[in-house]
Amino acid sequence: MMADMTGSMITSVSDHSVANSTTALWEPNPTVPADVSVVTSSQSQIKDLFGLFCMVTLNLIALLANTGVMVAIARAPHLKRFAFVCHLCAVDLLCAILLMPLGIISSSPFFGTVVFTVLECQVYIFLNVFLICLSILTITAISLERYFYIVHPLRYEVKMTINLTISVMVLIWVKSLLLALVTLFGWPAYGPQSSIAAAHCSLHATHSRLRRVFGVLFSVICFLAPAVVIFSVYCAVYKVARSAALQQVPAVPTWVNTCPAKSRSDSINSQTNMIATTRTVPQRLSPERAFSGGKAAITLVFIVGQFLVCWLPYFIFHVQMSLTGSMQSPGDLEEAVTWLAYSSFAVNPFFYGLLNRQIRDELVKFRRCCLNQPTEFVRERNCQEM
Repeated sequence: MMADMTGSMITSVSDHSVANSTTALWEPNPTVPADVSVVTSSQSQIKDLFGLFCMVTLNLIALLANTGVMVAIARAPHLKRFAFVCHLCAVDLLCAILLMPLGIISSSPFFGTVVFTVLECQVYIFLNVFLICLSILTITAISLERYFYIVHPLRYEVKMTINLTISVMVLIWVKSLLLALVTLFGWPAYGPQSSIAAAHCSLHATHSRLRRVFGVLFSVICFLAPAVVIFSVYCAVYKVARSAALQQVPAVPTWVNTCPAKSRSDSINSQTNMIATTRTVPQRLSPERAFSGGKAAITLVFIVGQFLVCWLPYFIFHVQMSLTGSMQSPGDLEEAVTWLAYSSFAVNPFFYGLLNRQIRDELVKFRRCCLNQPTEFVRERNCQEM
């Protein structure tokens, strides 16, 4: 009898302890505040709002800066040698009008409910490849143009005609169009899907086996080859600038060189357009066309560095996603590298246009004309009334 009572007591105690342990597993942790989810949600909304603000700001800067440079070049006939710069601004303006707004929709969580049809997603990917290829190939053309202008000035003046400029632009458009058409006819395969979430419309979000080949091809044509050309060209420019500076600068105290000439331009773009070699055309080498090797090195770092910072993470990301076959990117990494690349559309007009003193002067004149026109109109109207 006692044994039965002892067994029942042990059984009840064990059941009670198991129940308590089970209950303890499901009870909320008393050390965790109850409003943790609210704080996390608030922080996430602030981060999303800040990201949306940055994307919209970049879009507006790209719109205004590229339009300003194009207006300045179009108004001044003596700036016709900046035809490739104007072409770059036109391409970047198209990116700001067509590509960047679609990027905001696909990247921002505030548009998470937006759904693209398969055709709309294909159009977005087509514009992505087409406009990015246009912009990068135009930057490459600008680098080659500067190389011939600096290293081979006589050949540049003879060969660089309006027909050659138009031919190079047409070649850039044809090459970009052919590469982008692959995304419409030979590459994307979404299976039975009729619609795709805007956040999932990406270069690597496809079920086609060809995306690996396309990812490598896209990176080689639009990044690797242009990066090699740009780096090689500006290295050659640096060597010429250093050689010209060593041959032209007399042996004077170092404190004299700390006072730059007033006629020298303070812009990166005009500095690279003001070098000549004494070996080819010594009569063209003048203080206005030569600058020190240190400034040439700064030009090399700025131009090549800006290109690599904007585009290297983007292409590394897409090559990795294409080769690994992954369908989903980790966290917000894709949005970060995409908008780092898109920032090039807002930065390019500053590096290749607005930092040039001649273009800045034209913009100042245009602004003065716009500000003086209302005043002159009022004066004419008052004279007519009198």
